[in-house]
Amino acid sequence: MKLFWKAAGGDEYILSQSTYSDQIKYFCLGGIVIATAIMAGLSGGYAFYTIFKPKQSDVTELWTLTEGGSTINNISGFTETTDLGTMIIALIFGLIWGLIIYNIDRFIITSTGKGDGTEAITWGEFKSALPRIIMGCIIAISISKPLEIRILKGEIDAKLRVKQEELKQDAIKGIEDKFAARIAEKNSKIAEYQKQIDKAEDAVTMAEMNLNAEMTQENNRGYGVQAKRLDLIMQDRQKERDKMRSNLEPLIADLNKEIGSYISEKNKEIDNLSFSLSGLDGLAERITIAEDEYPTVSWFLTLLFLAIELTPIFFKLMLIKSPYDYMTENYKALELADNGVYIEEDYYEDKEGVQRELVRFLKAEKLIQEQKEFHDAQMRITKYAIEKFEESEKRKIDENPEDFIKYS
Repeated sequence: MKLFWKAAGGDEYILSQSTYSDQIKYFCLGGIVIATAIMAGLSGGYAFYTIFKPKQSDVTELWTLTEGGSTINNISGFTETTDLGTMIIALIFGLIWGLIIYNIDRFIITSTGKGDGTEAITWGEFKSALPRIIMGCIIAISISKPLEIRILKGEIDAKLRVKQEELKQDAIKGIEDKFAARIAEKNSKIAEYQKQIDKAEDAVTMAEMNLNAEMTQENNRGYGVQAKRLDLIMQDRQKERDKMRSNLEPLIADLNKEIGSYISEKNKEIDNLSFSLSGLDGLAERITIAEDEYPTVSWFLTLLFLAIELTPIFFKLMLIKSPYDYMTENYKALELADNGVYIEEDYYEDKEGVQRELVRFLKAEKLIQEQKEFHDAQMRITKYAIEKFEESEKRKIDENPEDFIKYS
């Protein structure tokens, strides 16, 4: 209970002498502050781990290429392991963050006054508490968002996988389109070269058919002059075909190598997609998915933490003055009196017409007055001593003026 009193900024000495209801009030206030600090620590630690954890990529992928392009069959498995180093650092950060929020909340609660001592919250009270309310809203939102994505982790992971797969397919299509033009250009050249080779092959075949027709038994010509001429033509066609093959087949082989390199480069870029898209797993992306896909849950958790964070502020503004408050005022008045501090309220108006209080520090004024009187007495004594010294010296001169006159 004393720990929670301190967390709420209560005076342990006064509360121990106060009523039980006052003790419970500050016990609950302190409990809210400590609970908020614990939730902030968990939230901050999880946020830190989510931001700095090693990114996971697909562990299994299968790509199948077909003629004239590529058909991608992707089988991916998602694994998630806990990185021990990042987890330890996240725990340390979470502890520090929780202590920071605890200190800020404790300051907000302690510095928030008790209003006018009634349950009603007037506009003046609300306006004076507005800076603390804004700070509380910022803290509540910063705590709720990481916890929100942790609560919705399963749903967010599923949406992330779908989004990553959609982006992957779009990226694969872009890669396919980029390499398709290059491969089509090389294939057109191969087709052109192959067409020339096929034309030469057809010429050889035609020459062979003409020679065979000439030498068939139907014509009963045998290997005569005409057959010899056709044989020479066939040999010329074969030489042209062989020459064309020797010239074009290396070019076709080179073009096939380039196509193979394009396909290899394309597959490499596709393989790297999983690693690059694994970066789409950060805190901001998860918060965006949670807000877009599950706005009701997001708003509910945010409002819940706003209520937890702002409850102590409004609670203190709504508190009716209790024995603890009067005892606190009395204790402060006694402390002021013991230390010689005198306050007279509404003593004068400033230039803007605002009533100002007169604060007098009696002990300080007494000490200052004593020092002033002591200083004045020292000045009088010094002055008197100088006067007496002057009179003494004058008497010496009157008695023996020669002692004070020297002739050159």
